[in-house]
Amino acid sequence: MLPPLTESSDLPVGIHAAGWDEIERRFGEGSLLRKRACAKLRHLYELAERAGGLRRFLVFGSFLSVTAEPHDVDVALVMAADFRLEDAPRESKTLFSHADAEARFGASVFWVREGMFPEDLMESFLETWQRKRDGTKRGILEIKP
Repeated sequence: MLPPLTESSDLPVGIHAAGWDEIERRFGEGSLLRKRACAKLRHLYELAERAGGLRRFLVFGSFLSVTAEPHDVDVALVMAADFRLEDAPRESKTLFSHADAEARFGASVFWVREGMFPEDLMESFLETWQRKRDGTKRGILEIKP
């Protein structure tokens, strides 16, 4: 279960896991833009799964707040060490180009492979997505099927 939002309307610092039912209840209701953002997030998740080798799917940014109109959907993918982009289905490949994902889906997508960093550096890398533009920190969400 996700913790309550902080006074600044963010998830508390940390990586919080949740399934789709809770995500949709918590962040996918309200304005039409918010509902569309949630549908987009689910579509991105499905594309990442179809690519094969998805280990972690992390969400950060304004989608995880009470903002009625989140700016976009921001995600970070951790793929298996042996993930080969050239083996991914064509419809999934757009996810792995930041510019193409932004243009096609209106989403900021970042990705890494397991083993690119030592484990302690990988966790530090993932924690960087907790930093907001103003330098303060907020929590991020890890989607668990």
